[in-house]
Amino acid sequence: MNSALIKKTWPLLKKIFSVVFVIHFGWFLYFIWTEFSDSDFLVGQLRLKMLVATGIVGLLVLIYHKWLRHIAITRRIVGFFRELFFIFYISCFLYLLWGMAFNPPLTITQVGSIVQGDGLKRDQVGFNRMSPWIKLAVIASEDQNFADHDGFDLDAIERAVKFNKKHVKRKHGASTISQQVAKNIFLWQGGGLLRKGIEMFFTFSIEKLWSKRTILERYLNCIETGRGIYGVQAASRAYFNKDAKDLTRAEAAQIAACLPNPKRFTVRPMSNWVAGRYEDIMVQMGYLEGDEGVGRIIK
Repeated sequence: MNSALIKKTWPLLKKIFSVVFVIHFGWFLYFIWTEFSDSDFLVGQLRLKMLVATGIVGLLVLIYHKWLRHIAITRRIVGFFRELFFIFYISCFLYLLWGMAFNPPLTITQVGSIVQGDGLKRDQVGFNRMSPWIKLAVIASEDQNFADHDGFDLDAIERAVKFNKKHVKRKHGASTISQQVAKNIFLWQGGGLLRKGIEMFFTFSIEKLWSKRTILERYLNCIETGRGIYGVQAASRAYFNKDAKDLTRAEAAQIAACLPNPKRFTVRPMSNWVAGRYEDIMVQMGYLEGDEGVGRIIK
């Protein structure tokens, strides 16, 4: 019965989500074209590359429908990958909707932590059960323009591009909290043009579907805060033996200080990086306290 139901509904779902994807991806391309200049991203000439890639895919689709679909093996191969695409896109789109109300049950990074033997300490809590200091601390540390940008901090991108051109061995990133949420919830760690491109698509999507408070809540519940420790509640319990809602200003800044590399920059015992960084974060927190946009998000 279930099998028969799937056979009836699956073709309809594919038709519906074909339209959804065209609108979704078209909106994304329009966003990239209107918001970014050719020098705005770590990958040069982003708009041109996106346009060329889209054109190549469109040309391949045209060639397939014009000539290759009449070849049996080509039809089977294309059919296989088309099914994979719909399974992936529909699952991700439904997961996007799920994320508007619920924290992710598990992420690829957390699965990797278990496989690697680091374990998994995680205790997700609602936004109102987190200290306003930890919310302010991660914004001050990771993304000071979080309240104002639409997923991508173009000023930070420009600074990173200039720095990376001058320093070959030392690289600065420009990932926003929204980009980190997209990567941590939907994707895997690491680099590469393909993963970065998909990350941009999901960053755009969560910024359009989720509120800033939701994005920050997901971030605070899924970030790695130590070896095998994920989320600020687990970090608060592990390092200070208290709930996240009771974190002080200094404790919140110490957790935020470890985020660039929580396995290396340890809170307990306190590494030199965290000891030198967390007071700077507290200073930045002071600057951001009076920001109305930040205040509306963290309250």
